[in-house]
Amino acid sequence: MLHSMSTTVEPASDRSADEVNEEIRALWRRSGGTLSGEQREEYRRLVLEWAAAMHRPVHAA
Repeated sequence: MLHSMSTTVEPASDRSADEVNEEIRALWRRSGGTLSGEQREEYRRLVLEWAAAMHRPVHAA
């Protein structure tokens, strides 16, 4: 099976990795452990956002 990659550039989020991780966990809880096609796409987007947030410098408030 071939999977296509999106070439759409999404704006960077200002959310922390912890915030995005919590949304990922909530998605899994809502799904009951099995993601639909739409949920898999949301999960993919969230993981990419989480990875980007992990590489941003942390600024003290």
